[in-house]
Amino acid sequence: MASHVGLARPRRFERTIAVLASLVLAVLAVALTWAYGLATGLLPGSPRSWYFAYLASLLGLGIVCSRWPRIAMIVLSLAAVEIGLGFGSVAMVRHDLADSDLMPANAPREVERVWHPLLQATNVPTAQGSRGTYRVDSQGLRGRERSSAELRDKTVVAVFGGSTTEDLAIADGETWSERLESLLGVDRFAVLNHGVTANSSVQIAIRTAFYQSAYDTVPDCAVYYVGGTDINSSHTANLDPGFANHQTPQLVDALEARRVERVLPAFSPLLRLLGRLAAFAFDTVRAPPNPGGKASADPDPALEAIFLRNVRTISSINRERGVATFWIGEVFDFDSLVKSGGHRGMWSAYLKVGDLQALLERLNGLLQREAEALGDTYIALDEKQFAPDDFADGEHFSAKGAARFASLIAPRVAEVCRKKERPARP
Repeated sequence: MASHVGLARPRRFERTIAVLASLVLAVLAVALTWAYGLATGLLPGSPRSWYFAYLASLLGLGIVCSRWPRIAMIVLSLAAVEIGLGFGSVAMVRHDLADSDLMPANAPREVERVWHPLLQATNVPTAQGSRGTYRVDSQGLRGRERSSAELRDKTVVAVFGGSTTEDLAIADGETWSERLESLLGVDRFAVLNHGVTANSSVQIAIRTAFYQSAYDTVPDCAVYYVGGTDINSSHTANLDPGFANHQTPQLVDALEARRVERVLPAFSPLLRLLGRLAAFAFDTVRAPPNPGGKASADPDPALEAIFLRNVRTISSINRERGVATFWIGEVFDFDSLVKSGGHRGMWSAYLKVGDLQALLERLNGLLQREAEALGDTYIALDEKQFAPDDFADGEHFSAKGAARFASLIAPRVAEVCRKKERPARP
């Protein structure tokens, strides 16, 4: 052993340096893991567990290869880069110096996505070998598989929204759409979850226009739980009507829909970084632009006009199809959001989290006025109807909150939503 580490005569301290470097990097990785709580609830088989195994292998190989210092230094340099990118990016995010990190996730993706030319990202059905942990049916909707025959004799309710509708903070069987179906009666109603994380009214309008039918069935009613994603674009300079210079191009990376994200190993921060750089350099779908803007607590007339235009578009499409339309403005636990806002206290690029409550309440008020003018149904809710533990993170419902939300909207949905006669299929 002494000879291997270079301490036996004739002493070879270059070997000793390689061993010490391996140990120092190991101690640094362990200390950072403890300091940032990165091993808490570590799941076997998760990308993060493989990352730690990968680092341990590199550091162990550095000691094994200490007899060949040049090889050992190559291995240890790679380990240092992987540690720097993984833990360094976490430190930058924790100190509000970056928006995202390269540390591998501690759990598989809840839902797998692929690129879509209109929507930027769409769900991969579980039946096609998705690596997601939640059920996605053959139509790309979160939930169990259905059939056109099953839906023909039921009142079909389609629900649309972003992550608060897709409900990725909640396990299968506990989402508010599934709770709503249970309250309405599974023998008479079917509630189909069209919600997709980070979708704004722009993507929801597209989904309504082109992808509202599922299992060859037009829904009888459509429920829209909206507002939070749209308001993220507040005060973006020269905001595009389709959010094409802000929110829309962010989706492909926010939802990890680039092909390179699916191909490269998830356990290596270096490969993830190189993959992103290659995608930004060569992929047809470019990196999101930076249109600029100015943080403000004032309402954004341009954003509000686009949002209400999309509301009118969606309502018009549904009216032409005979689909009853429900609108619900998003509700949050604002106190929790303020506490978790970090040093910068930002909700989005140009909106402080402390200003979110007033602006979202204003947007919900505009939505209610517009819905009533259109003859749609608006279900008014506010945060006072929910407790802090109804939210998993201040924004997304917990299982308890999803059940409460469903119970609040179910009576009105049951009152207004009526089944249309559907012709029998040959």
